[in-house]
This record gives sequence, C-alpha cells and structure tokens, in this order.
Amino acid sequence: MALTYSVLDQSPISAGSSPQEALKHTAILAKYAEKWGYTRFWVSEHHDAPTLAGSSPELLLAHLGAVTSTIRLGSGGVMLPHYAAFKVAENFKLLEALYPGRIDAGMGRAPGGMPRASFALNEGKKRDTSLFPKQLDELRMYLTDSIPEDHPYYGMKATPVSPSSPPIWLLGSSRSSALLAAEKGLPYLFAHFINGEGGQSFTKEYRKQFKSYDGSKPYVGFAIFAVCQETQEKAEWVASSLDLSLSMGAQGMPSQGTPPPEKAVAYPYSKFEKLLVAENRRRMIVGTPQHVANQLEKLASEYGADEVMLVSAAYDFKDKLKTYELIAEEMKKRS
Repeated sequence: MALTYSVLDQSPISAGSSPQEALKHTAILAKYAEKWGYTRFWVSEHHDAPTLAGSSPELLLAHLGAVTSTIRLGSGGVMLPHYAAFKVAENFKLLEALYPGRIDAGMGRAPGGMPRASFALNEGKKRDTSLFPKQLDELRMYLTDSIPEDHPYYGMKATPVSPSSPPIWLLGSSRSSALLAAEKGLPYLFAHFINGEGGQSFTKEYRKQFKSYDGSKPYVGFAIFAVCQETQEKAEWVASSLDLSLSMGAQGMPSQGTPPPEKAVAYPYSKFEKLLVAENRRRMIVGTPQHVANQLEKLASEYGADEVMLVSAAYDFKDKLKTYELIAEEMKKRS
C-alpha cells in the first residue's frame, strides 16, 4: 500500500494575531489540503492554552465539514479521560451523520493542558487514566451499536443512528499507547512531534502484538513537525519561529504566540537553550521539498508507516500554506 500524507492542525496563534484569525486559517488550510490531495485533516484539543485556538475538536470538525467536500476529517485527538464515552460517541455519530464516511474518531489519554484545566474538566477531581482502556471499549460499543444483552445499557443507542460509524484511532507518544492500540486492534498514530525518541521500536511492537478486532489490520502513522520552503535558507528562517516557540514552552516562559522570524533569529539563546533547540529539531524536518520528502520517506521506512501526518506552524500563514503545497507537489512527483 502506498504511503499517504495527511495534516494535523493545532490552530496556532501568531504573536499579534487572534484566536479568531487562527481558526479562520485552519478552515482555509483544510480547503487547500483537500485541493492538494492530502488524505485527512485532523484538529487537536488543548485546554487553557492561550497560543492554541483549538479546544473542542468536535465543534471545529462540524465547521470544517461544511467548507470541504471529500477530505477525511478527524480529531487529533479527543482526550477521552475527561469525558463520558457515551457523549463522545454521540458527538461523532452526529458528525458521521452530517459527513458520512469522512470522520475519524482519534482518541488520546493525555491531559491536553496544565493540571488546573484537568481539574476544571473533571469537576475538581483528579482524572483517572486507568479507565482509558475500558473507555475505548465503551466508545466502540456505542459507535457500532453493539451493546451486549447482559449490559445494563442494552437497548440504548448513541444517536443519531446512521449506516456507518467513524473508525476509532489511538494516538500516543509512548510504548504503552502503542501496546494498547495493538491490544484493542486499533490504528495507531505516534506523535513524533511530541516525542522524537523510541517511536520506531514502539510501532514494531505494535505490529507484533496486534490483535485483530472484526478483521481489523495493523495500521501505523506518525505525526511530525515540518517546515518546507523553496530554499534551505528560507526554510530555516520560517522554522526559527517554531524553534523559539518550542524552547520557550519547554521552559514555561510566557508566550504571546508564534513569534516572528525577526525576533526568533535575534533571540540571545543561552548555551542550554541552544541544546534545547537542537534536541527539538529531532521532532521536525526542515528544508527544501526534496530534502523534506527524502527525510519523510526515510523515517516512514523506519516506522514501517502507512501514513505520515504533517504538523506545521509559521508566523506568516502564507509560509505555512507553502509548506504543505510544496510537500504535496513533491510527493505527487514521486507517486
């Protein structure tokens, strides 16, 4: 099966811009991603995050479905431990009824924000991630209308009822998430843009340990930061914004959003911060179309991946669009 390419957008807010503008850009990017031939377009869930506008994937997906026609849409992902599986199922059943055959239910167990947001989402209680495997089973039960007869909720349906149900994906950045996806027979997306180490070995274990559910087969993807421009110099210039943004975030420094390259290249990095930037570069690919494509294909081979999901951020939205356009053009040449 040929390697496919998709987009994960976090709706990042550039310094001096607004959440409204970021969400507008996400919708524009979705339309271009469809035009350029990307397989799917996912959006993320972040809480109490002033520099990321995407806090409710399901609501945003409803809007994106209305402005696109064919591209698959999904959550990257819904942080299931915060919610009742039945309500999440209803959200995705509604999306599936609106846009049949186009919806992916991507699930994760990360908090998606700082502890105070987790407490607020859980009525002041500590969230219990140990229930996550059970929640995945419940979500599948509700989405596929397969509540067993001996279950106390037998006869209940997650509505609206439709002929199809969205597939559940498991998202993660650890060995445990890969093994859980294998145990549940779910497609697995590794967040290389969050954790640049170990993913290749985790996905190999996933394939070895995979247990088929109703004929399901192992399916591996990885998500990675990418910045692609026509020259290496321009790519480094655009990527400098992401370098500084990630460095500041790792140190808990206050941020006004994705900084402009002028500020980023002039920033007086300490010795420690330079090491941090170098380490963060392991989570991204930066360069010309040919260089980026070569590196993506190499990494995909190491992962044994079926799909690559690209994550990009730039101060200037035009530069972000250019990243996805150039990569799509290069991959078409190679297909």
